[in-house]
Amino acid sequence: MSAVKIFSGTESKYLAEKIAHQYGTDLGDVKISKFSDGEMCPAFQESVRGCDVFIIQSTFAPSDNIMEVLLMVDAARRASAKYVTVVAPYFGYARQDRKDKPRVPIAAKLVANLLTAAGADRIMTCDLHAGQIQAFFDIPVDHLEGASVFVPYIASLGLENLLFAAPDVGGTKRARDLAKIFRSNMVICDKHRERANEVASMQVIGDVTGADVIIVDDIIDTGGTLCKAADILIEKGANSVRAVITHPILSGKAYENIQNSKLTELVVTDTIPLRQQSDKIKVLSVGELFGKAIRKIHDNESISSLFIKGLSI
Repeated sequence: MSAVKIFSGTESKYLAEKIAHQYGTDLGDVKISKFSDGEMCPAFQESVRGCDVFIIQSTFAPSDNIMEVLLMVDAARRASAKYVTVVAPYFGYARQDRKDKPRVPIAAKLVANLLTAAGADRIMTCDLHAGQIQAFFDIPVDHLEGASVFVPYIASLGLENLLFAAPDVGGTKRARDLAKIFRSNMVICDKHRERANEVASMQVIGDVTGADVIIVDDIIDTGGTLCKAADILIEKGANSVRAVITHPILSGKAYENIQNSKLTELVVTDTIPLRQQSDKIKVLSVGELFGKAIRKIHDNESISSLFIKGLSI
């Protein structure tokens, strides 16, 4: 069986080290040089000939992260790697998955095309903004679930009147999946936007009186929607409001919004590093989850045991 070598892009090294440790190896040596104009040139400092290469890089801002991983894939291909897997715990541009108005791109499809054209054989990611983005790829996609790390934590809280909430209609499946595991109910926060990152109005569909509510979502950007939902849920009689959200983009005034909100706690993963610390934000690592997935993929084993379906508490 071919050897496994795990490499990291510049911005995801903090997570790649955890993944490699879980797998039981050290990160491979790659040097990423930059010309004075910002042009990048990655170079593997060890042989990858005949190896199964895993390149770990989330595609969060800056956009250089995407170019960096494309160049690393191309370099691995040209160095005769046997199989190249891009591990993108956070797959950027996933919110642009359709034409919702005239004369705009479908950026998620474009990024998928770029990764495939660069020579990637497989993509591994976590909580795509829309599951159907998997169909944008003509190569295998392993779509892991952030809920796999959230479930044990939620169970440890010992909340008696647990209720799950979707922050919008599009997030109902995530909330429903967790509600099934905990044999709980769910509500929906129906929102209306007039422009990006700005909620014009919101209403709660369902009864939250006396409940300990957990809002479930894949991405938190400015935190405006989440904080507004938390405030409304408390107004409607909820006992407490927490949120479990996989990808903490946390742009603009997000940290200030969260700190000033009625949220008891925001639980996120480390697919994207935090820009600053907050006593309201708890980070759970997906390093173990991805490390196990890499081992199963290399050993040609099913990864279904890593998903939350069929779990019960």
